This record gives sequence, structure tokens and C-alpha cells, in this order.
Amino acid sequence: MTLFDSVDQHYARHRPGLPDEVVQLLATGLAGVDGPRLLDLGAGTGQVALALLPALPPAAHFDLADQDEGMLRTALDELRPHLDKRTATVHVGPAEQFTPTQPGYEADLITCCRAFHWMDRPAVLAMADRVAAPHAAVAIMGDGSLWTHEADWTAALKALIQAHLGEERRAGTTGAYREPGRRYEDDLVDSAFSDLTEHRVPFTRAWTPRGVVGYLRSTSFARPDLFPDHRRFEEQAQALLQQLAQDGVLHEDGVFTVLLARRPGTSR
Repeated sequence: MTLFDSVDQHYARHRPGLPDEVVQLLATGLAGVDGPRLLDLGAGTGQVALALLPALPPAAHFDLADQDEGMLRTALDELRPHLDKRTATVHVGPAEQFTPTQPGYEADLITCCRAFHWMDRPAVLAMADRVAAPHAAVAIMGDGSLWTHEADWTAALKALIQAHLGEERRAGTTGAYREPGRRYEDDLVDSAFSDLTEHRVPFTRAWTPRGVVGYLRSTSFARPDLFPDHRRFEEQAQALLQQLAQDGVLHEDGVFTVLLARRPGTSR
């Protein structure tokens, strides 16, 4: 069993996508590549690919890698109506074990969004070095979660979760969550992709109480099977969020961070 088994529909419906500025940043790095190949690691239900599709040429190809086969099936279901002439292939397994199915494969962009902390990061970057084109960029991206976001409504929601599950942040079947032992920047600097730039993109999101409850089902810290009485928790969460919402809306103001890394001397 993988950490996010059986939550693919909640992922697809409730996980936020990429801000437009991030999409343009990544697409700009592919300018001039007629048939770009994009490798998305920890792809989940395809949020990165869905966000990038409109900015890519018709000959673009996506390789989506994830350990959860159900999520990848959902990703293909979500992508197919929008692919047009673009193509997508899924790969089930750990990111560091990604193996191209075609000889001479070279990825023009390798992305990992909200998933790098679950991975064997040095092994993933070594794999990326093997499959990346000389000019390719590696983009490690994320924006935290509603557990880490600081607002009155998220603090109250976190307290409710802790009342049911204990003070420590849960991490699904793996027990308590542990922060990465080192910064992602240090992982990248110690890899082949040591030419690093950081991009911080402010964003504002509007959530509904129902949307937040759906999002929680997709998380490692509040997935349904963690709760002795999940229905009771959701009823309490829904009531709490409706009380705290302003005109039915809960606002999240945050920063989406992109670490864009290349091999030295190869910046486009």
C-alpha cells in the first residue's frame, strides 16, 4: 500500500494547480524546442501536466511517474480530453527508478511538485542526470499545505484535526511526519544541477468549506482512514469552516516556490 492509495479522485478534484506565472516560467524555458519532452515525478493525478498543456506545442510529450497506479489512471482520464496531438505515457514506480521506454530518450524539463520530500532525493537527481537533455532544467516546486498555512481558519482546522489524531502531524501509514533533514537547495547544489535560481510567486486562493473538506481527504495528515470516526470529523470540520468563512469563502494567501536548476554553463 502506498501513502495516497484510494485518494486519486479527491486529488483530481480538490488539489490546486499551478499559478499562471509558474506555468509561463516553465514554458519559457522550453521556447524553441519543437517537441519538448516533460518528465513529471510524483505526478499524482496530473495537475502539473494539465496546467502546462495550453502553453506547449502540439508535439509535446509527457512522461508521468508515480508509485500509485490509480492516480496515474486518473491522470490519463483527466488529460485525454485536452491532449489534442500531444501525448502522455505513465510509469508506475518510485521516481528514482524511472526508466525511459525509448532509446535515446532525453527530457527537456523535469518537474516535481509537492512530492520531493517523500523521495530519495539524491537518487532522484542522479536519475535526472541520466535522462535529462544537456539544456534541461529540473524544477522542484511547492506551496506548503493547509497544515502549514498561517490563518485563523487554518489554525482552527489544524486544532480540530489534532483533537482527533493527536498533536503530531500524521503522515498516513508511515506514522508522524518528519521534516526533510536538509534543504532542497542543498540537494540540488550537490547534484549535477547546481546552477540554481529561486522564484517566489505570491498567490491568493479562495476555498469553499466543502472544497477544504475534499482537499483534506487527499492529504497524508487527514486522510479518511486515519480517523476512528471520519464522518464525525467531517461534520465538525464542515460546521467549523462554515462558521469561519466570509460570505462562504475561505482565503489562502501564500507563496508558490520554484527551484529551477540546470547543469552549470547550460542556462538557456
